Amino acid sequence: MATSTVPAATGGASASASAWLGPLKVVAAIALLIAAPYVLYPVFLAKVLCFALFASAFNLLLGFAGLLSFGHAAFFGFSAYVSAHAAKEWGLTPELAILSGTTVAALLGTGVGLLAIRRQGIYFAMVTLALAQMVFFLCVQAEFTRGEDGIQGVPRGDLFGLIDLDSNMAIYYFVLAIFVIGIAIIYRTVHSPFGQVLKSIRENEPRAISLGYDADRYKLIAFVLSATLSGLAGATKVLVFQLASLTDVAWQMSGEVVLMTILGGVGTMLGPIVGAAIIVTMQNYLAQIGSLTTIIQGFVFVFCVLLFRRGIVGEINHRWRQLRSRGREAPAALAPAGTAPRADGDAEAAHARQRTMTEG
Repeated sequence: MATSTVPAATGGASASASAWLGPLKVVAAIALLIAAPYVLYPVFLAKVLCFALFASAFNLLLGFAGLLSFGHAAFFGFSAYVSAHAAKEWGLTPELAILSGTTVAALLGTGVGLLAIRRQGIYFAMVTLALAQMVFFLCVQAEFTRGEDGIQGVPRGDLFGLIDLDSNMAIYYFVLAIFVIGIAIIYRTVHSPFGQVLKSIRENEPRAISLGYDADRYKLIAFVLSATLSGLAGATKVLVFQLASLTDVAWQMSGEVVLMTILGGVGTMLGPIVGAAIIVTMQNYLAQIGSLTTIIQGFVFVFCVLLFRRGIVGEINHRWRQLRSRGREAPAALAPAGTAPRADGDAEAAHARQRTMTEG
């Protein structure tokens, strides 16, 4: 009897340890991000966070809904233009400028989603790319975007009229707060019943429909949420660099966010963040060699795809799960041969006692 209680006690300790280990990791990561600008350049770190949020928003659509979009630059870039125009021409405060850009991205995502969501696979990707190119040419021709010059000298302003964001440290912590909120929204969405339905649609859409779920409605909601968070990332990036340009809305930006997500690991929470950090770091520190940066990025991508088939974080998670499963199998293989029969005998004795009491 004493032997049979040891696995239960061990399992309870393991469950309790895993219960507080997750929040502890989150607190440690936030503490590291808070201390990071004292070691690295704050504007560079803010750029990493903006693109990490952009990649995470894209991963919500690709990794958890199974929809590959080649047009997410439209939400990222057009939101940047709207936010820049609102801050510079209308004189809105930073939070209102970001809110205006994010709202426009949500509306644009709703329109694009209604047109594209009824298609699947490569057809869905091509429709999103075509609509994104329409947005790009609109930004080229529209007067408020100022064409190829872009909107320059965007004021950072005072947050809530109190905090001056002209300081690089202040803008970094503002971006960090937005990043944490955005990632929390994505995490809550993925781990909610809505997220579970999204995963089931990704794995087997006909079966999900047969169970009574409106697959198109769920995919549309996921698309709009992904577009909204992408717009939030683009609007925030404008305040960091005080510039909105055609680079943000070009098709190459859509390709970069796909690269970031695949490199880090599709369908993981941490993967897009790692992928964005790697790509932005390469772009920043290899900028001196010019066009060779793209070639090096291509080699790194091919190398990672061949070595990490599930992405960097995805492959690490897979190997870790394999190690844990082997660790659990080892004690079971070493358990005494009489343990299981003794447990069965105890069960039979309990049933016999229960029958005796019933008959008595």
